[in-house]
Amino acid sequence: MKMSEERIQKVLAKAGVGSRREMERAIEEGRVLVNGQACKLGDKCGPEDELRLDGKAVKVENTQVRRVLVYNKPEGEISTRKDPEGRQTVFDRLPKIPGERWVAVGRLDINTSGLLLFTNDGELANRLMHPSHQIEREYAVRVHGDVTQEHIDNMCNGVELDDGPAKFTDVQYFDGSGSNNWFHVVVLEGRNREVRRLWESQGLQVARLKRVRYGSVFLESTVRAGTFEELTKKDIDRLAASVDLPKMAWKPIVKNKFDPLKRKMEKQRTRRSVENKGRRIKK
Repeated sequence: MKMSEERIQKVLAKAGVGSRREMERAIEEGRVLVNGQACKLGDKCGPEDELRLDGKAVKVENTQVRRVLVYNKPEGEISTRKDPEGRQTVFDRLPKIPGERWVAVGRLDINTSGLLLFTNDGELANRLMHPSHQIEREYAVRVHGDVTQEHIDNMCNGVELDDGPAKFTDVQYFDGSGSNNWFHVVVLEGRNREVRRLWESQGLQVARLKRVRYGSVFLESTVRAGTFEELTKKDIDRLAASVDLPKMAWKPIVKNKFDPLKRKMEKQRTRRSVENKGRRIKK
């Protein structure tokens, strides 16, 4: 897929020659040429243009790469890019992608855990969130109170909330006993606290809430709280096809450096290697 024209500072940052802010400064200083002419902030270029920084040619990628991360959000993190109170955000643990930024597909409130998708493709994110595409969101929910079939029928038929009608498209009993039970529920929208408010409309209290699926993507047990995992190209293409987007090139992120178990295992391997080396030297 051909890359459309983009702002020059973004193209340079993607090429890895500096940050977007540094490239903006280089443009202002007249150090960036497009087809032999000095450019200005706001100008764009494409793969057919000759781009130079400080006299050196910069390769402009002619393909756009689509990436998607699955992140397991712990309770207590907030779904904003920055927090004025200094609290941990869901973006703090994500890997950097030069010249681009991650876009969250929807949000989870501070007391909800589980699956969050992140992508560098804004159009994919927008389509996955838009109600017109009817993308399923599945949650595991622990409910306090005596849940009756009437309660479930009411929530599946639809109830009137403050911001309009809402309903579950599916409710399945999962586990539990007495007045403390787990259910799996499915909604087709991402409205604020929708799952909690649907249960509250029946006089029931949600004690725990975790998102376990978004469309075709499930939260695997290998993705522990506070860590992420990349989707493969096959899974990304399937997700894109569900919202009528074409396939796109894929480039993996080499290392999930925020996975504490992997880091621990790497340290253990390094320690064993050093110890074995020491024993061999002594011999």
